[in-house]
Amino acid sequence: MNWLLVCPIVIPLAAAVVGFAGRGSERTQRAVSLVGAVGLSVAAAGLLAAVWRDGIAAVQIGRWPAPYGITLVADHLSAAMVAVSALIGLATVIYAFGDTRHGPLSQALHPLLHALLAGVCGAFLAGDIFNLYVWFEVMLIASLALLVLGGRPAQLDGAVRYAALSLIATTLLLSGIGLLYGLTGTLNMAELHLRVQEVEDQGLLTVVAMVFIVAFGLKSAVFPLFFWLPASYHTPQTAVSAVFAGLLTKVGVYALIRFFTLIFRHDVGYTHELLLWVAGLTMVTGVLGAASQNELRRILSFHIISQIGYMILGLALFTTFGLLGAIFYVIHHIIVKANLFFVSGAVGRLAGSTDLERLGGLYRDKPLLAALFFVPAFSLAGFPPLSGFWAKLLLIQASIESDEFILAGVALTVGLLTVYSMTKIWLNAFWKARPDDAGPPPSLAPQRRWLLLAPIAALAIVTLAIGLYARPLYTLAERAANELMAPSNYVEAVLGGGRIAVTAPGYGGNAE
Repeated sequence: MNWLLVCPIVIPLAAAVVGFAGRGSERTQRAVSLVGAVGLSVAAAGLLAAVWRDGIAAVQIGRWPAPYGITLVADHLSAAMVAVSALIGLATVIYAFGDTRHGPLSQALHPLLHALLAGVCGAFLAGDIFNLYVWFEVMLIASLALLVLGGRPAQLDGAVRYAALSLIATTLLLSGIGLLYGLTGTLNMAELHLRVQEVEDQGLLTVVAMVFIVAFGLKSAVFPLFFWLPASYHTPQTAVSAVFAGLLTKVGVYALIRFFTLIFRHDVGYTHELLLWVAGLTMVTGVLGAASQNELRRILSFHIISQIGYMILGLALFTTFGLLGAIFYVIHHIIVKANLFFVSGAVGRLAGSTDLERLGGLYRDKPLLAALFFVPAFSLAGFPPLSGFWAKLLLIQASIESDEFILAGVALTVGLLTVYSMTKIWLNAFWKARPDDAGPPPSLAPQRRWLLLAPIAALAIVTLAIGLYARPLYTLAERAANELMAPSNYVEAVLGGGRIAVTAPGYGGNAE
């Protein structure tokens, strides 16, 4: 188990280093990138299988005992997030083969992509908050470099906004870490769960919790801290936009879920009530922003924001069923949102534009692409029997069970407005006739076309599989939610230096 915990970090880091060393050879770089992505996928699948079979696992790097050393922890939530990140990483690598021509851009893209994946996986597996900060910084450096690849003015403008807000979030995160260490004397998350209960000034602890809400809220793009995202995510190369859309904001959501189930449980009536308001406003503002746009990636960027609101809703309800819905939604959304950005890039390559006013006729000219768009688009909108239907249903049911009827209504209304946005894309890009002044569509070599479409098709199949047979993901999300509501299992796995075995098929556990 120990090596399985380390591999999701070491493999992409090694791929990044070797990729930079071999940047003079396109064939070498592509081979290294593909091997690294496949290796990460195998390691992530192995880690998820091991956690599913044996329960939570922890490893102390350098054999320094917790809470003094660097701790890596894999529970069902972190293992699932690593696995879905590896899937998106592999799909992005293959897509980039068809989307990127050889040159300085392609030579830097793949190593930076693997460095980003290392940061993402490290954040999911980090067992102490300082190393979580370190992995956030690895992500920031890699993502900023990916954002400016190509050097177009729009990219540089988006990168400046992204960097400025990221630095503010980093400053807040470091401030929160310092304040929390001053109150508790530890940075290990498992020990923090115990130490925060001993803090005499619980009001001050709530203030520290607010610092983390703002820091992670910036990184996850919640209301009113989301303005950097639609200004930057549509500017880079499509492969970069897709991996950003699928993974980066979800690391912020993951951090919020981890901190506000494991550490900050002392003032749920205030902190989680605030998160309920944030969730509702994030859903509404994001979907209204999307409805006002006419460019594919801008529409999809605003929909990232609205869908983040659903995830925060599940956390804010602070029930096992609400967390189950949030985890199910996060995994579904990572797959669907990355795939929609892939589709937008394929539309740009095959039709010559991503502006809805200059598109049309793709249903007739590119029927396979039209079918591949339909699956993630209407899964995002919540059409049965696609994965998004079950994700929204779980959260709406959890809201009703918690007597949050207004938020259940907001979630339903936002779903309907999402249908409007996806229908607008369908009618303008795929159904109506192509404008006369749009010019002929560009030609694309068959090999590159299939490299674009293959990952889109694979992710669409995963979306259909989740929708038609949701039980495995539901069970995984249920186990993860039970672990979050009963942190004693996590604490024992870390501080006891051992592993918590699955005690029953449902892996229930009692909520504290």
